[in-house]
Amino acid sequence: MEKTLLAAKATCPAYDRSALKTRIVHLGFGAFHRAHQGVYADILAAEHQSDWGYCEVNLIGGEQQIADLHRQDNLYTVAEMSADNWQARVVGVVKRAMHVSVDGLDAVLEAMCEPQVAIVSLTITEKGYCHSPATGELNLDNPLIAEDLRHPQQPKSAAGVIVAALALRKARGLAPFSVMSCDNMPENGHVTRKVVLAYARQVDAALASWIEQHVTFPCTMVDRIVPAVTADTLAKIEQITGVADPAGVACEPFRQWVIEDNFVAGRPEWEKAGAQLVNDVIPFEKMKLRMLNGSHSFLAYLGYLAGYQHINDCMGDDNYRRAAHALMLREQAPTLQVQGVDLARYADLLIERYTNPALRHRTWQIAMDGSQKLPQRMLDSVRWHRAHNSDFSLLALGVAGWMRYVGEVDEQGQPIEVMDPLLPVIREATAASAEDDSRVKALLGISAIFGTDLPQDPVFVEAVTQAWRSLLAHGAKATVAAWAQANA
Repeated sequence: MEKTLLAAKATCPAYDRSALKTRIVHLGFGAFHRAHQGVYADILAAEHQSDWGYCEVNLIGGEQQIADLHRQDNLYTVAEMSADNWQARVVGVVKRAMHVSVDGLDAVLEAMCEPQVAIVSLTITEKGYCHSPATGELNLDNPLIAEDLRHPQQPKSAAGVIVAALALRKARGLAPFSVMSCDNMPENGHVTRKVVLAYARQVDAALASWIEQHVTFPCTMVDRIVPAVTADTLAKIEQITGVADPAGVACEPFRQWVIEDNFVAGRPEWEKAGAQLVNDVIPFEKMKLRMLNGSHSFLAYLGYLAGYQHINDCMGDDNYRRAAHALMLREQAPTLQVQGVDLARYADLLIERYTNPALRHRTWQIAMDGSQKLPQRMLDSVRWHRAHNSDFSLLALGVAGWMRYVGEVDEQGQPIEVMDPLLPVIREATAASAEDDSRVKALLGISAIFGTDLPQDPVFVEAVTQAWRSLLAHGAKATVAAWAQANA
């Protein structure tokens, strides 16, 4: 299979793959990692003789992805999609691919304990951190964490596996590695550190102290729109490359990576592939989470409710386009402290990216796991506006859109397949409420999402309630249109 993929009509690895070393173990071999961090590493290997290779590990799910990789000598295709041109790259930096249910936990831990491993990185989505998004604290009642603490020698969570690997390295006198989150969370490195240390303290106080002293958790900001892979995506990749690749992934041409330069055992020269190495990532993180991800969630809920299946469909509605742009500049940008960035130009670029007809980024996909995303994408900005007594009407509409969406029935009376780790909590909270203002109050009572401050703020509660009433009475499309008309 390798010869076939290397014969693809694509940019293929011309470097010596045998010279690569598994210096990074990555947990979560999903589409985003393949299209983002994998591409940066491939560029470094191809253009700068880097020997930084990956050992890819899936802990939960994704068995087929690993099996597909094995069948094609750990090669996979990344296709960059634009309206008039697709360009493909075969990535060759994966040295090894493992799944804990196939290879066993011991083999995964041994891979993480190889002396040359300098970084363990993660793309496990927000819910993979088993924390409370409202506080950033480890949720000890999370079923995965609770089970791991009962059987700390057989962990299944990412935090448990990382702590087990660090325990082995400490016991063997090996240097620690850095732990680098590449997930879309504010202060993702700080969250990872907090979760890992909290778990470690439950297992071994001395180990926790060693981790605290010797392991770094750099923050990162990652950006590239990578729609979920579909059969159509794979067919298109085969069409342009001449080779079928079940592990292939498609993405937009744009990519960005801002990394806190804080590594205990070295790092690749990512800056040579276009990454930014900085002392403080957090202002960039907040910019992306609020302006890009916040507007994405706004469009996902209100777009889905209006019948728009994809983000570019939303952009075809001038009212949605204007609302998303205004949300970015009027309600998100003022909350930011990032320096040296033209936020108006950034907003224009985001709208341009959203309009790309080749992406077909599903509103349903972006709407997933909303309970984990709302706090950082919208609610932190709401708190800023309440402190400054300023307008947050679009943010309130976005929150109301989420509330309508998690009701599990769309405006046409059709069921919505809501994917969210707190769905049982949401259902329990709203079980006794009718589809009226009591539903708003019930959802605001979920402190894991809204904390304890916002539900007690009458201005916030009233703004969300009014938006909710409009969505019920008029629907999402008419509500967004009314906002656009009022703000013409």
